[in-house]
Amino acid sequence: MNSEIIINVCMGTGGIAAGGNLVMEEFAKQFEDAGIENATIKEKCRLHKVGCRGFCARDVLVDVTVDGNVSTYQYIQPDMVKRLIQEHVLGSRPVEEWLVGEDYHMFHDNQTKIVLADLGKVDPESIEEYLEVDGYKAAEKALTTMTPTEVIETVKDSGLRGRGGGGFPTGLKWSFCAANDSDQYYVICNADEGDPGAFMDRSIVEGNPHAVIEGMIINAYAIGASIGYVYIRAEYPLAVDRLHKALKDAKDSGYLGENLFGTDFNLKIKVKLGAGAFVCGEETALIASIEGERGMPRAKPPFPANKGLWGKPTIINNVETLANLPHIFNKGSDWFSSIGSEKSKGTKVIALTGKIRNTGLIEIPMGMPLKDIVFNIGGGIEGDKLFKAVQTGGPSGGCIPQQHIDLPVDYEGLASVGSMMGSGGMLVLDETDCMVNISKFFLEFTQAESCGKCVPCRLGTKRLLEILTRIVDGEGKKGDIELLQELAEDVRDSSLCGLGMSAPNPVLSTIKYFRPEYEAHINQKKCPAKVCNKLLTFFIREDMCVGCGMCVRACSVSAITGEKKKPHKIDNGTCIQCGACFDACKFSAVLKE
Repeated sequence: MNSEIIINVCMGTGGIAAGGNLVMEEFAKQFEDAGIENATIKEKCRLHKVGCRGFCARDVLVDVTVDGNVSTYQYIQPDMVKRLIQEHVLGSRPVEEWLVGEDYHMFHDNQTKIVLADLGKVDPESIEEYLEVDGYKAAEKALTTMTPTEVIETVKDSGLRGRGGGGFPTGLKWSFCAANDSDQYYVICNADEGDPGAFMDRSIVEGNPHAVIEGMIINAYAIGASIGYVYIRAEYPLAVDRLHKALKDAKDSGYLGENLFGTDFNLKIKVKLGAGAFVCGEETALIASIEGERGMPRAKPPFPANKGLWGKPTIINNVETLANLPHIFNKGSDWFSSIGSEKSKGTKVIALTGKIRNTGLIEIPMGMPLKDIVFNIGGGIEGDKLFKAVQTGGPSGGCIPQQHIDLPVDYEGLASVGSMMGSGGMLVLDETDCMVNISKFFLEFTQAESCGKCVPCRLGTKRLLEILTRIVDGEGKKGDIELLQELAEDVRDSSLCGLGMSAPNPVLSTIKYFRPEYEAHINQKKCPAKVCNKLLTFFIREDMCVGCGMCVRACSVSAITGEKKKPHKIDNGTCIQCGACFDACKFSAVLKE
C-alpha cells in the first residue's frame, strides 16, 4: 500500500445517531488487525472524524480518498468495514454497491458552499486541521494589518447581512456599536437555534467551531470588545462539548486571551447555556438571560448596539453570520459580494425537510430559484406526488404556493410573497398536506413559546389557535376567515418582539393562497387533503380486509366489528374519527373520505 489514504467518517449528530462511533472503532480495530499499525504505513493512512455532511439521511457516510480520488459510501455499518478495508484500502478496488448514487451528487453538486465548505473535511476537534485550511489567518490579517474602521468597512463592502433572520446589514450594525463612547463593549454569538427542524447553527458549531471563534475575534476587534459570549442551547450537547474544546485549544494556542497575534488586543470568550426557550433567540431576551434574568424581550430602542449586555454597547450575530467572516477576510469583500443577488449577497445555509426525496443541510447562493432547490437539490417530491407549497423561515414563516415556484430565495424575494428567510428552515409540502392544519401546527408552537409579556402575542396567538382548532374540528363558522385575518394583522402590528410580529405569517399566507381550503372546512365540513380526522368518514373496503383484527385492537370505542379472517365494518355512529384504525391497518383496507 504505497498510496496516501484518507478516511473520513461523519461524526455529526446524524452520523453518531446512525452508528458513527461504532464505525470509527471498527475502522481502528480493522486497521490494527490488517497490520496497518506499522509506522511507515500508518503515516500514509489517516482515519478521522468530520462534521455533518449534509445528507444526513444516508449516514453513516464515509469517504475513502486514495491519492486525491474520493469515493463516498453511504449507510455504512460496523460489519461492512472489514470489506472496505480489504477491497478498497488494501486492494484499491471500491465496493461499487455501497457507493452513493446520482441523487447524492445532485444534492451536493448544485450547492455553493462557503460556510459548509470545510464540514466533512476537517476534524472539528482538531485545531491543527483548522490551521491546515488557513484557520485564524483572517483574524491575524484583520488584527495586524487593518484598523477597526477598515474591518467594519470591509464587512460593509461585502454586503453580508445577518443570517439569524432579520437580514440587517452586518457592517452597518457594527458601525453603530463602534460609534458609542464606552469603557466596555461585548460581542455575543447567538447559537440559540430553536426552530423545529432547524439544525444549521448546530451543525456549524459541531463541524467547524473554530470558524465561529475566528469570526468572533474579528467582530470583537472591529468594535473594541474584550469579552464575548456564545449563547448556545443546552440541548446541543455535542456542539457544546466541541465548542468548549475549541475554545480551550484556541486559548492554549494563543488565539484567545491577551495580546493576540502580538498586538495589544485581548479577548475572552465565555459559554452561556440556554434553557430551551424559543423566545431567547430574540436578542434582548437573550441578553436578559445572560444577565441572569428571565428571558423576556424589551422594547427597542435603545438597540443592543447602543445599550445591550449590562447596559453596554453589544453586537449579537448568529453562528452562520460569524462563520462567513474568515472567508470574507481571506478572499476579499469583492469575492463575497459577487455571489448571490443584488441586495442579498453570499450564500444561505438551509435545513431542507418535508415531503421531498433528498432532505438535509444545504448551502445555496442567495437568489437561487425555489424550483431549483426543490427539484434539483431536493430531487423532487417524494412518491411522485404533486408539489403544493414551501414553508420558509421556521414556525413564523409564510407558506409559498406552487404558483411562485420560480421565486428567487433571498430576503426580498421571500418577503414579497408574505414569507421570510428566518434562520433558514424550509419545509416542503405536497398535495396530501392540509394548509389549515399546517397553520394550526405552527400556531401551536409559537403560542406555547410566547413569553407572555405583551398582550397581543400572549392572548392574540391563543385566540388564533382556538379559531384554527375549531375549524379543523369541523366547528368553523361563517366569518371565521375574516376574524382570523383581522386578528392576525393586529397581532403582527402590535406585538413587542419578532416572535409575536411574525407568528401570524402562516395564518395570513395560507388564507391568501389557500382560502378555498378554509372555506371547504367551514362551509362543506370537508378537508380536501383528507388530513383533519374530525371532518372525515372512515370505512373498510371489504375486498381488501383480511380480518386480521389490528383495527379492532386500535379502536378505543369498539366501533369496529367482524369475525377473524373475515371483512370488518366500522359503525360511523360510534366512531370518533380518531384515525387509529387507519394508522393500524397494514393492508390499506381502512379508507377515509
